[in-house]
Amino acid sequence: MTQIFFWGQSMRPLSQIEVREIDQRALSEYGVPSIVLMENAGRGCSEVVFRQWDVGRAVICCGRGNNGGDGFVMARHLENAGWTVQVRIVGPIPEMGGDAATMRGIIERAGIDCRTPDPDKESWKLFQADLAQANLVIDALLGSGLRGPAREPYLAWIEAINACGRPVLAIDLPSGMDCNTGKPLGNCVRATRTATMVAPKLGFENPYCRELTGPVEVIGIGVPRALLADVERVGTRMPAG
Repeated sequence: MTQIFFWGQSMRPLSQIEVREIDQRALSEYGVPSIVLMENAGRGCSEVVFRQWDVGRAVICCGRGNNGGDGFVMARHLENAGWTVQVRIVGPIPEMGGDAATMRGIIERAGIDCRTPDPDKESWKLFQADLAQANLVIDALLGSGLRGPAREPYLAWIEAINACGRPVLAIDLPSGMDCNTGKPLGNCVRATRTATMVAPKLGFENPYCRELTGPVEVIGIGVPRALLADVERVGTRMPAG
């Protein structure tokens, strides 16, 4: 059974559809800017790090979407707390937009070490060396919206994280996992611990899931309680399988 710890209001597991619904309705019905939710998510995940690990060197592996944006927020908070932070971003960077691009710009202007290693170039060996020397690797590659097996270049990143032999904190869920079933969609990060937003994911009910997530901490991100209660009461669940 997966160990789940709540920091804030407890809630039943959510399906992929419900997770997307909460994000959309928080903006459209309650006026909560998505960038505020991203900031709260990154700060909450940073607090998991502060509770579980001593200050050291962190390598944050960021994808091009909102999961990567959470990682960029974490980079700022970890550096402020004394961590040595290295941010490694899946390219190509021009494909990144929205809130994630905003958060990336902040940490770049702050002088945090941000690079985009290429699996086909020498920079990849340096990236692998960074992973091997880290006290903590943070998986902010792919979030709960994944609908099929991870493809390149993400496959190479997942393999590099799994091969590094260092503690891994997955953000929302391990990259490559199906949110609804808890099963790997092909290659999947094997995390030491997972920080997930708002509520457990439906797939966490799968007993096998713990081998991929480790203990799970549920992070509140400031979604209005009325919205969460409404989704919990009438939201759409999909069966775990």
